[in-house]
Amino acid sequence: MKYKNILGVVALTATLGGCTTVADLVGADSATLNLSAAQSYNQMLTEAKQKQVLDTTSATYKKVNRVFLRMKPHADVLNQTGHAFDWKVAVIKSKEINAYVAPGGKVVFYTGIVETLKLTDDEVAAIMGHEMVHALEEHSKNKVGAQALTDMAVGLGAKYVGNSAGGYGGLLLDMGAKFGVGLPFSRNLESRADKGGLMLMAKAGYNPNAAVTLWQKMNAQDSSGNNPLMKFMSTHPSNNDRIAGLQKMMPEALEQYKVAAKAKK
Repeated sequence: MKYKNILGVVALTATLGGCTTVADLVGADSATLNLSAAQSYNQMLTEAKQKQVLDTTSATYKKVNRVFLRMKPHADVLNQTGHAFDWKVAVIKSKEINAYVAPGGKVVFYTGIVETLKLTDDEVAAIMGHEMVHALEEHSKNKVGAQALTDMAVGLGAKYVGNSAGGYGGLLLDMGAKFGVGLPFSRNLESRADKGGLMLMAKAGYNPNAAVTLWQKMNAQDSSGNNPLMKFMSTHPSNNDRIAGLQKMMPEALEQYKVAAKAKK
């Protein structure tokens, strides 16, 4: 059917990297995204302080900040966005096992991911590198562009589907857009962040093998993502897929780690 062809074009465009251009066209250019993210980050800090959940003194904070400061100069070298990043890191007191980054280099760690998994500095660096690469490659901007393309495909495809699918045409289009474009595209960005983060942590002198032990610890917490159906429906690769991908890239990362070790001497 014609809507399948439309979705195919969208998927191809996303794969070829046209999403950043589309994001610019819909008003989500880099400067705008970075400014908006900085404002949201500052609002988050204000709320965290009010709720007394902003961690600035604990051993967990010191560990995260120590890794952040060591990796920041190496991340700056890799910045090809055309916009200098005002890197910041915040540590939030929460049992949630999570971390994320906002455009322009605003990194947030929850204490739960460090304390529950008992992360070493090297393992924190694996997460930090992953999040920094998300920002450096402007994956949020890519997702904005991909969503705009998907919305366009759904809108155009709906004209052709009508009631031909027994009244379920719109639903089929939404599912096709989500599972045919959205989720695989998101998983691709995660894999790119895994690879870039592995190399970034190695350049900063952190043992890249820790990226594997990190995901082994994540697996021990919850291995449900390795279920085939969950893998298909997830925005992230499964833990096992991540581990396999990281191990495949490990020889290159270890060479970079050796170079960083020699530079210290």
